[in-house]
Amino acid sequence: MREPKLREIDERGFRRRLNAILDVYAAAMRPPFEQLPGRHTIMERHAAYPGFRAFVGEGRGSFLSPVTVAGFAYGFHGAGGQWWHDVVHHALTERGGPEHAAEWLDDPFEVAELHVHPDHQGRGLGRALLTSLCAGRRERTVVLSTLDLRPDSPARRLYRSVGMIDLLTDFEFPGGGPRYAVMGAAFPLAPYAAASSSP
Repeated sequence: MREPKLREIDERGFRRRLNAILDVYAAAMRPPFEQLPGRHTIMERHAAYPGFRAFVGEGRGSFLSPVTVAGFAYGFHGAGGQWWHDVVHHALTERGGPEHAAEWLDDPFEVAELHVHPDHQGRGLGRALLTSLCAGRRERTVVLSTLDLRPDSPARRLYRSVGMIDLLTDFEFPGGGPRYAVMGAAFPLAPYAAASSSP
């Protein structure tokens, strides 16, 4: 596959590519197979959230599959009543009080997913997806959660390189599963540090 090109897609384009997007998610995250139908449903629901925005990195594939998704990112305006928003708001309130939670979550752009297929990691596609997704947003902050595997993981380095800080670490969402770090920054994002590596 040739080097992928970045493309912004609307809700309809996102839904049309959802199976290919889910393939990238599965390759990058390696979740149990039985979780994928539920993830498909969640992503489909997210596409209807206010302020939804999505980008894909696409390239030419094979004759049988002429267009291939190498990476994707999407997000939306966060608000009360959304599961992730409410869980994190509660945790930030417990950690630093209601004003602390409001500082980050009163007017946020929530990056729901950002994944690059392992075959295309380490070439700057993740950085391009993130900066394109966040460019021109009118919210006050950007927030996301990422696996808290280690502080120097490629994803954590990427997010820190654009000014994000840890809001929560070693955080377990309801229902169990792996631990996450919740990170955030005020808009606009800091200029990317060229010396840093990115996924």
